[in-house]
Amino acid sequence: MSETATVADERSEAMSGSGYRVRRTLPLRVEFVRQFRRRRTLVAFGILLVLPWVLVAAFQIGGDEMGPDGMPSLVDVATAGGLNFALFSLFVATGFLLVVAVALFCGDTVASEAGWSSLRYLLAAPVPRARLLRQKLIVSLSYAAAAVLVLPLMSLVAGAVVFGWGPVELPTGGSVPVGTALERMAIIVGYSLIVQLVVASLAFLLSVVTDSPLGAVGGAVGLVIVSNILDAVTALGGWRDFLPSHWMWAWMDALQPQIQWSGMAKGTAVSVAYSAVLLALAFRRFQRKDVVS
Repeated sequence: MSETATVADERSEAMSGSGYRVRRTLPLRVEFVRQFRRRRTLVAFGILLVLPWVLVAAFQIGGDEMGPDGMPSLVDVATAGGLNFALFSLFVATGFLLVVAVALFCGDTVASEAGWSSLRYLLAAPVPRARLLRQKLIVSLSYAAAAVLVLPLMSLVAGAVVFGWGPVELPTGGSVPVGTALERMAIIVGYSLIVQLVVASLAFLLSVVTDSPLGAVGGAVGLVIVSNILDAVTALGGWRDFLPSHWMWAWMDALQPQIQWSGMAKGTAVSVAYSAVLLALAFRRFQRKDVVS
């Protein structure tokens, strides 16, 4: 065990008889409030809340256009109602904007403490390493999940206000009643949260490894970009199924007259497997790391 970890453990034992309680260190409430007050949190949520209205303005100015090559797509029915517009907004944001938001909250959380040279003081409080990392992970995942939820919810509001409320019009024809559409919307958003776990876990691991928040965030976003490039190489065949971004849009299967579950099931399995490995590596690395900043 490293010298820093040994000192922290000795200090923890010394205080165990003087009212020290591990579960009272680094309360979640304090960490939630502290992260909420950070400028990057306010800016990130501000962008996610404004984007739907920007898209509404774009449709109002540009009018309706057919999708690429005249093929039906979500953009063709985006203005059919609030639910259609929410689905379209989620579609355009899944591959990059939501990835950046999730990577920002999970990649900045530990690395920023190291960058400010405050991480060693948290451990000297003393906050046990496993608890510190767990509290940071809970808060960062909570904000990441909120980011993924905020966009479709605001899009639903913006779409309902501007385009009205009604059943979901499918790009291939037909419609889904409002009640069924809301159930499928919940499935779609839930699946979106699951597939973003890979981004969150990698960003969190990089946040533990590096003292640079920008490096942690950029590394996670870079993974998705590289994965998308490789996914476009059809010569890889079945190997593409193991790419973390291959199943990001599998929720489109929920827009069929009958939901197709196979794609979302595979995407869930891949995402959970990658996330479990990456988070295990993060905790293992942090337990053995010499914290000098």
